Amino acid sequence: MPTVRAERLVNLVLCLLATRQYLTAERIRGIVPGYTDAPSDDAFFRMFERDKAELRDLGIPLETGRNSVFDSVDGYRIARRDYELGEIDLEPDEAAAVALAVRLWDSPDLTGAAHGALIKLRAAGVDVDPDTPAVVEPKVRTSEPAFAPLLTAVNRGRVVEFDYRKQSSPRPARRTVEPWGVVSWRGRWYLVGHDRVRDAPRCFRLSRIVGTVRASGKDGVVHRPPEVDLLGMVAKQNDQPPASATARLWVASGRAQGLRRRAKPIEALELDGEPGEVVEIDLIYPDSAASWIAGYGPDVVVLEPDSLRAHVRMLMSGFAEGVH
Repeated sequence: MPTVRAERLVNLVLCLLATRQYLTAERIRGIVPGYTDAPSDDAFFRMFERDKAELRDLGIPLETGRNSVFDSVDGYRIARRDYELGEIDLEPDEAAAVALAVRLWDSPDLTGAAHGALIKLRAAGVDVDPDTPAVVEPKVRTSEPAFAPLLTAVNRGRVVEFDYRKQSSPRPARRTVEPWGVVSWRGRWYLVGHDRVRDAPRCFRLSRIVGTVRASGKDGVVHRPPEVDLLGMVAKQNDQPPASATARLWVASGRAQGLRRRAKPIEALELDGEPGEVVEIDLIYPDSAASWIAGYGPDVVVLEPDSLRAHVRMLMSGFAEGVH
């Protein structure tokens, strides 16, 4: 369905759901964004009839009636008692899928149009139900900058390029990927696709993508193979035993007590004129520990391994940029 028509239908539903009165077609024409662009009365009525049929096909209970015996034409509304679903119990994965679908509908254009429709309703003297939500509130949140451009590339079937930092390497490497999907597994987001450099299917954790994701080529070039199980691929990759590592850190004297409780002191060491100690700590998930260590700021410095030191420096640089 074209985006313009989809937005118009959403606005129409919000309009009819928010009022307790029956609204005539002419009133709807002046309230709902999209109908005022109709070049003639006949064009508007054809458009409106198609939209009503579409809503009924979608199972939306459209009521027809009149507000009083003095009204000469029928009006329309959606009764909330018929529109709203009863209480539904969803499994966690089912709830996540529904929330993600809602997240994809949330856009500034759609939200602004929805607000405009309700404002026009009130300005026209329509009795608006104050309990009707004005916007759709997404329930899925992600702080990964790569999430939105990757999801867009998946939907449009475009190749993507990005710098990716492997757990075993301090330096990111350029990847060119045919994206098949973005999925969540145990609280983390992953891109699954065909890595053109390695000529093989791969999974990429979004938190390890460095810098900007760039789409290239034409739309519709990438097609997900029907036999591919995205979640299965991510689960298989993460079922591998974690790569534990021992890290050597410098900790300022009297600081980072939480880290010290998990570490083994080695020797005293003055770093850049600041007194402190060298400690060793066993990390089951070195990559995840980077953000924890970076949270201590200048009170903790990674001495080795190189990959962990580079990751912490990158995170701290990002924190500094965010402050400025």
